[in-house]
Amino acid sequence: MSASTAARAATTRWPAVLCWLAVALEGFDLVVLGAVIPELIATGAIGFTPEAATLVATMSLVGVGLGAAAVGPVVDRFGRRWSIIICVLVFSIFTLLVAFAPNVALFTIFRFIAGLALGAVMPSCLAYISEYNKSGKTGKATTLTMTGYHAGAVAISLLAVFYSHNWHLLFAAGGIVGLLMVPLLWWKLPESQAFLDAQAAKAAGQAEIGAPAKAEAGAVDAVTNTEVAEKTGLAGLFVGRFALVTIGVWAASFMGLLLVYGLNTWLPKIMADAGYEVSDSLVMLFVLNVGAVVGLILAGWLADKHGTKPIVLMWFILAAVFLAALSIPMTSQVLLNIAVFITGVFVFSAQVLVYAFVSAIYPAQVRGSALGMASAVGRLGAILGPFITGTLVTAGIAYPWGFYLFAVVAVLGFAAMAIVPKAVSAAGR
Repeated sequence: MSASTAARAATTRWPAVLCWLAVALEGFDLVVLGAVIPELIATGAIGFTPEAATLVATMSLVGVGLGAAAVGPVVDRFGRRWSIIICVLVFSIFTLLVAFAPNVALFTIFRFIAGLALGAVMPSCLAYISEYNKSGKTGKATTLTMTGYHAGAVAISLLAVFYSHNWHLLFAAGGIVGLLMVPLLWWKLPESQAFLDAQAAKAAGQAEIGAPAKAEAGAVDAVTNTEVAEKTGLAGLFVGRFALVTIGVWAASFMGLLLVYGLNTWLPKIMADAGYEVSDSLVMLFVLNVGAVVGLILAGWLADKHGTKPIVLMWFILAAVFLAALSIPMTSQVLLNIAVFITGVFVFSAQVLVYAFVSAIYPAQVRGSALGMASAVGRLGAILGPFITGTLVTAGIAYPWGFYLFAVVAVLGFAAMAIVPKAVSAAGR
């Protein structure tokens, strides 16, 4: 390989690497709260109680949901690059401020503002990477990018095993790394070519033909030029039979993120209440997210080979089975960790496959809005999950009833994706 060829290859890798790192930072900064909640409650740091922890977790996710809802039109109008850079800058600054919060009130405010940017960064990155990927197969591209989230979650879970007593340090680490990444994003992240092409077509009074990805052949019919041009933003998500697709993926995203955030926020506390050592419960959070990374790689490969929808359906059902299994008391720590690992394989990648499905179906003019709204509606589930689970924890019944609840939610996620029609056209044919 010549030097010029190697240089071009390195240049083309930068967008994928940077999107992965941005999503990894999101995973680190979102999961850090769940990792330190047991320590914050146990020590009463800066006034933390179980009720205060529930409020902080809820308000953090409210911010995440609002950020996801707001970012779609911004991404589709001003571009993916600027959105990613600004989001990383904002959530890094406010995550760093959390480390120095003197009381629960300011801690909550800082987490809420950080959540706004955290919620916006992931749809921006997924819209970018689905367009950067030239193969037309969004399953692997999406799931590999989302392994970054769980790599970040694994990193904070591992750090928390050793440093949960110093929660200030964990928040500061996430903020500082994010700030260091901003100049690199500015330097090495170009704007999405698909976005630039769509903007040029729009300026010329034309519209991109919204053909679905080849991996989803037969799932969605092409959207006509005129209809896509006339229906952009939120309205573009309800053109013809796309309305049923949108409803289905919103409901599936709601159920999927309820599972993801309910588990990541409260699993250590639930397992501690079940009688396991706090250090063991933190190890379970680590194992859960390792399973998630493995599941994402496997799910992306299978989705591109067999179609995204059938794999989503299979993943939700298997998630339900293994979530229910976690309600069974286990005397063997090894067996328990194996069960947690397998649960992580299915729970987290089921949700990400919904995003891959969205990326494959919607055209560039509305792709950011489609991903942003799927994420935003999902964040309502992300808010509800920790809130309900926190209520169960406060009542002392999170184990085993929390796992029964999660299993039912996974079945509902399956039902939501099952209603998505096999063929869609903007004209509703």
